[in-house]
Amino acid sequence: MNYPHLLTPITLGNLTIRNRVVMGSMHTGLEDSVRDLPALAAYFAERARGEVGLIVTGGYAPNKRGWLKPLASELTTRLQAMRHREVTGAVHDEGGAIALQVLHAGRYGYHPLSVSASNKKSPITPFRPSALSTKAVDRTATDFAKTVALAVKAGYDAVEVMGSEGYLINQFLAARTNDRTDEWGGTAQKRMRFPLEVVRRARDLVGDDFPIMYRISLLDLVEGGQTWDEVVELAHGLEQAGVTLLNTGIGWHEARVPTIITQVPQGAWRSATARLKAEVSVPVCASNRINSPAMAEEILASGEADLVSMARPLLADPEIVAKARAGRADEINTCIACNQACLDHVFKNQKASCLVNPRACRETTLVLSPTVRKKTVAVVGAGPAGLSAAVSAAERGLAVTLFEKSGSVGGQFRLAMAVPGKEDFAETLRYYTRRLEVLGVDVRLGTEATAADLAAYDEVVVATGVRPRVPELVGIDHDKVVSYADVLSGAVVPGRRVAVIGAGGIGVDVSHFLTHDPADDLDDWMAHWGVGDPSVHPGGLTERKPRTPVREVTLLQRKTTPIGIGLGKTSGWAHRAVLKQSGVVQVSGVTYDRVDDEGLHVTVDGEPRVLDVDHVVLCAGQESVRCLYDEVLTAGSSDGRHRRAHLIGGADVAAELDAKRAIEQGTRVAASL
Repeated sequence: MNYPHLLTPITLGNLTIRNRVVMGSMHTGLEDSVRDLPALAAYFAERARGEVGLIVTGGYAPNKRGWLKPLASELTTRLQAMRHREVTGAVHDEGGAIALQVLHAGRYGYHPLSVSASNKKSPITPFRPSALSTKAVDRTATDFAKTVALAVKAGYDAVEVMGSEGYLINQFLAARTNDRTDEWGGTAQKRMRFPLEVVRRARDLVGDDFPIMYRISLLDLVEGGQTWDEVVELAHGLEQAGVTLLNTGIGWHEARVPTIITQVPQGAWRSATARLKAEVSVPVCASNRINSPAMAEEILASGEADLVSMARPLLADPEIVAKARAGRADEINTCIACNQACLDHVFKNQKASCLVNPRACRETTLVLSPTVRKKTVAVVGAGPAGLSAAVSAAERGLAVTLFEKSGSVGGQFRLAMAVPGKEDFAETLRYYTRRLEVLGVDVRLGTEATAADLAAYDEVVVATGVRPRVPELVGIDHDKVVSYADVLSGAVVPGRRVAVIGAGGIGVDVSHFLTHDPADDLDDWMAHWGVGDPSVHPGGLTERKPRTPVREVTLLQRKTTPIGIGLGKTSGWAHRAVLKQSGVVQVSGVTYDRVDDEGLHVTVDGEPRVLDVDHVVLCAGQESVRCLYDEVLTAGSSDGRHRRAHLIGGADVAAELDAKRAIEQGTRVAASL
């Protein structure tokens, strides 16, 4: 596929970009300190080298009260602007273009200096904001404009004004967070005055041709959000004020509707973008859950948008555009929308990276440099850790042999991709399989390696994974008892009533798998989450349609803590919500007594219970499979040969199924060989 629409240049003001791909804004943590500017420059340069059309930075505050957190990124002085030339210069050297995003956190600021349109506290931060005075609102609009002007001095090719996702501008626009009665609130038109003034003042400072993008919230997905008529009126006002391009945003951070995580269907929000495009004359950019050139091309070809924003996909693979142009789309490392190393890191005050590409944001520290000595490397186990190690080592020029005792690659990841909403995980296995072919790795499926087989290799990487842990339980051999692996692989189809033992990530996934109706489509997904027509329902939020689970599931755990408490910071709430929507009965503090023909016997709060179920699914953790590693070490010691062996992935640490740790370990081991 040659992607004729995606790869066509477009002119925005005085800027012509080489294609229609926008790397959407992501705060990585590299923006917050001067000492990280070289790393930030390298991170963006790699994406520019991969031929992305326009890069958008993480958000930079226009003043200190707009910080995301104490001492967070800002652009308020000429000195700061000059320092940014290291970043813009690196992008320009690779033939790319870059825009600075101007973002005021408002009540989302994680610090006591936060301010907003009103003093209403956000549910996702501990600090109550101060309400800006009338004069302070005016000064803040000017601060936005000054930062836009500084972006020009810093060498940026464009700016993006952040008016979406529930940040300050969005807080002014919604009655939910703006109860002012002065000229900045009280009516929809007065609530719109703030973003319009920001754009007008910025345009006055930078002239007619400098590209100003505005990220507009199409669906707030919160109570008290904007109506569709208000969104359209704002868009028209922004056109008149001088915006060059409208980029689309979906949902506030506090919304109880998932917008970008893996369980959101791909392209779920494209119809909202198409609806806006029909209303305006300036170019419109589609965003959210678009993770492939094929989908991006489809959106552009259908006239739903003029550009496509792919943010996390360019964490996963900085060469998406270059690969698409060269006919190598089958080599793209697809974003699986897991959030585990990007948003989860940022919201825990850590630097972002990517589960499927641990080099993201570590371009200067995690380097796969060409090998000086061409060693032979044996990798045993083709789960995520082994695949990562084999591919990364081969990319360095090492001679790699990959052993896998089963007939296919993937390991536990192959089970994960069977979970509803995690279908994208199959893309990771498709990527690794293709890379093994391209790099010429000697892949030996259906081969169980022994210590003797490995004796001839210079380096041995053991990634033999895990096996499901079988708990001590009377009746564990009963026909009702099955493992999660049997269920997810399709080897066993459970009956109507099921008990799930173990409520970690696997137990939650299995419960979702067991209750999910495979006939559900995008319309059903929207209905279950209460996403409605924004022209009828303000903010696009309506009453949720109940789910009809295909099984009755009881999810049990020994711990007394709430179920699902250890799930991902930015996605766990949604997975817990699905359990509730699906009627999964959740029981903590359980003692398991036995399984027999009557069902699962348990004790809860000192009271015995019998769960009359057809099957009991074991999700009670895993055990590392590491005997081969010990054998290799022993063999190397006994024959006097110095042999380096490395233990990675689940074989090293069996806790849960941590693909993020496994893939990073594989990459780091390969970098060290």
